[in-house]
Amino acid sequence: MEGVLKTALRPKWIATLLGCLLTAAVFVLLSQWQFGRSSETVAVDNPNTETAVPLTEHFQPGRDMYVPDADQIVTAKGTFVPGSAVLVNGRLQDGKKGYWVVAAFLPQGAPGKNVIPVVRGWQPDFTTPQALPTGEVSLSGRLLPSESPADTRTDVATQGYPDVSAARLANVWDRDSYDGFIVIFTATQGAKDVGAASAGLEQVHVDRQPVSTSVNWLNIFYGVEWIVFAAFALYIWYRLVRDEYHRDQEFEAELEAWKQRQAIREARAARGEGPAGDDPAASGTEADAREGASSSTSQNRTQE
Repeated sequence: MEGVLKTALRPKWIATLLGCLLTAAVFVLLSQWQFGRSSETVAVDNPNTETAVPLTEHFQPGRDMYVPDADQIVTAKGTFVPGSAVLVNGRLQDGKKGYWVVAAFLPQGAPGKNVIPVVRGWQPDFTTPQALPTGEVSLSGRLLPSESPADTRTDVATQGYPDVSAARLANVWDRDSYDGFIVIFTATQGAKDVGAASAGLEQVHVDRQPVSTSVNWLNIFYGVEWIVFAAFALYIWYRLVRDEYHRDQEFEAELEAWKQRQAIREARAARGEGPAGDDPAASGTEADAREGASSSTSQNRTQE
């Protein structure tokens, strides 16, 4: 291994290594590009969700909300449940973290007098929200699926609730609830606006949520292929270095054998003996010619 390392430290192999590393880096970048293109997220284009429909006709309590139900803009008439406003923490608005004000709303015609949580607006601080409007209210907003209850231990009295979970809030309000919630866009009471601004809150905007994520396995294959090419470039450099090291070893062995044969011939000449016919170390002019060629090659390699 030490001999291979010495061969690798020759200038020409160091330059070759730098070229291989540059090539491998390009291959890795190409693999990252392929992996990035392998997954594409596309918004589901369903313009029907933007046409408002009555809540009681679109979705019924007592069942789970599926993709065709979610994201629909719905309308409802009804009343807020007095004293039901709660704060949900960790909600971002224009890059700032704050609280959603969520309250129980009882739609007219709701089966079993089920309520539905509604997001009335956003506020930056943990302060008691203004009182809810009394009397009949007409509202419109986007219907979203209930959030999963967060497995956290929070002090509700000082931090608010961690999620908009219909099941959790149903227990808080002690009322049956729709399995979902509405982010209010508009709320009116006759000609009076009772939306977010009327309560000193910021309007919450929620776009359509469902997305379609597709995986392009061909791009993943190409990405893996580029990584293999990068590894192969380094392997080729290693093989070239190792092959040259083995060639050097073979040459050194041949040179040492020639020196030994030359020493035997010189010793025989000093004793006045001719080359033995049966001695492969001194087998005549043909062997001398080969040895001479080998010697010439040795001198050339030494000069290099």
